[in-house]
Amino acid sequence: MDFAVFLQHCLTGISLGGAYALIAVGYTMVYGILRLINFAHGDIFMMAGYFMVFASATMPWYVATPLVLIATVALGVVIERAAYKPLRNAPRMSIMISAIGVSYLLQNLATYLFTALPRGYPTLTALKRIFQIGPLSASLVTFITPILTLALVYVLILLINHSKIGMAMRAVSKDFETAQLMGIKINRVISFTFAIGSLLAAIGSILYFTDRMTVFPFSGALPGLKCFVAAVLGGIGSIPGAMVGGFILGLGETALVAMGYSTFSDAFTFVLLIIMLIIRPTGIFGEKVTDKV
Repeated sequence: MDFAVFLQHCLTGISLGGAYALIAVGYTMVYGILRLINFAHGDIFMMAGYFMVFASATMPWYVATPLVLIATVALGVVIERAAYKPLRNAPRMSIMISAIGVSYLLQNLATYLFTALPRGYPTLTALKRIFQIGPLSASLVTFITPILTLALVYVLILLINHSKIGMAMRAVSKDFETAQLMGIKINRVISFTFAIGSLLAAIGSILYFTDRMTVFPFSGALPGLKCFVAAVLGGIGSIPGAMVGGFILGLGETALVAMGYSTFSDAFTFVLLIIMLIIRPTGIFGEKVTDKV
């Protein structure tokens, strides 16, 4: 394989991995706080795609984009308040079943409101502009996705480690009950976590659908599962781990497509998950947890 072609495939894989990483961080943040796998996260990502389709039909992209981000954050917070908050003291299995129910609700609601036919994603001219850097030629979105992902994850880590709300999030993730007794407003912290996760899903959807150009009611299901796998690979609960897991999946899938094995690109994700669970169940950055007696 020509070196320039190899670099081109690497760039494509890193770009796809960046979009996966942003969505995976949403999974890992919610799990870190609530010990909940938010199975509806992929469908929030899908709804963000629809929000952009309809917003850009009536207004310019630079107005539509912030509105889509706000609408997606609002959707994530509403889902948390309506479906998860009433089950705060229920068994963990009840919250997980609720998350699966919300996922199917969003998929069927999208099918009812928008039909099952794929809708064309708007062409964001600024992001689709082709750039040439040495032997590499790609749209702007392909170049900026990994850079934006690294920047957002860095800002998020700073927020968690050096802000008051970040300190509250770390306290809640360590010990829910003790944090509540110390006066931390648990509901506010959890809503903020869902808001951040939904914001990252919305940004990820813009980067992802700009290259794929169509949205349909189930377009969040498989990417959502892949991003969950990315979070597990990196060590669920670890933000850098989710990012690394996303890049691994993006590069792995692109490598298979480049070698002519595109049929197996989806299966690769889940084979990798099984291998990781056998070799290192806590993931790359996960810490081994010992049960207290």
